[in-house]
Amino acid sequence: MELKNIIETTWEDRNLLKEEKTQQAIREVIQLLDIGELRVAEPIISKDNPSKQNWQVNEWIKKAVILYFPIQKMEVQETGIFEFHDKIPLKRNYKELGVRVVPHAIARYGSYISKGVIMMPSYVNIGAYIGSGTMVDTWATVGSCAQIGENVHLSGGVGSGGVLEPVQASPVIVEDNCFIGSRCILVEGVKIEEEAVLGANVVITQSTKIIDVTGSEPKEFRGYVPSRSVVIPGTHEKSFPAGNYQVPCALIIGKRKASTDMKTSLNEALREFGLQV
Repeated sequence: MELKNIIETTWEDRNLLKEEKTQQAIREVIQLLDIGELRVAEPIISKDNPSKQNWQVNEWIKKAVILYFPIQKMEVQETGIFEFHDKIPLKRNYKELGVRVVPHAIARYGSYISKGVIMMPSYVNIGAYIGSGTMVDTWATVGSCAQIGENVHLSGGVGSGGVLEPVQASPVIVEDNCFIGSRCILVEGVKIEEEAVLGANVVITQSTKIIDVTGSEPKEFRGYVPSRSVVIPGTHEKSFPAGNYQVPCALIIGKRKASTDMKTSLNEALREFGLQV
């Protein structure tokens, strides 16, 4: 609570950034993010439905991340033959963390990467959280403050957008045991609920129509993909002054089977629906 009070007070009065106590508090918050003791967003159990998981965004922690930049100085960082010039140091000590990092994977200090994560050549930004057993595949990006669950596969070229401002905006959230296909784009704080499967090139924003076409009538969602959904890219017709045109959407074409374990269910979903991943 003391850290939170300092951050909130400094957010209203930036002159306090000059004080050493303030700078120490900000750096402590970033350190706690780095080791996973704090999270920008965290799951909470719904009081109305204990089986459902909601998410709470900790705005004051996002404020601390934003305030971290002005108190940091630009510095040259050298890693082997590579040189960087930035305000945020790189994450280190992967061996001790139990994380496999393939060249040229990069994570910034202030991101949390759990034991058992595999990072192919990829990028993880400050404030992000990645759960254990997750694969961040080649050229995938985990944006600032994005929350990625356990046993998730972010396939090649997946872009999970970052968010710092406005501070009340939710980060991108991918819950446990999801499979996100190649070149998928997730932005604007969308949520992919547990065990969902997204085929290649699915784009989800807050305004994207997510249409369940498995029943006799279409059912529409926005801002989130329901748990265990199997999703492919699609289009729907929209009227404009110049005429009617096809615009992108996402189509829910089935559900992962709860009768099988996660790995088997994922493979079956990919085969059954012929998804490109």
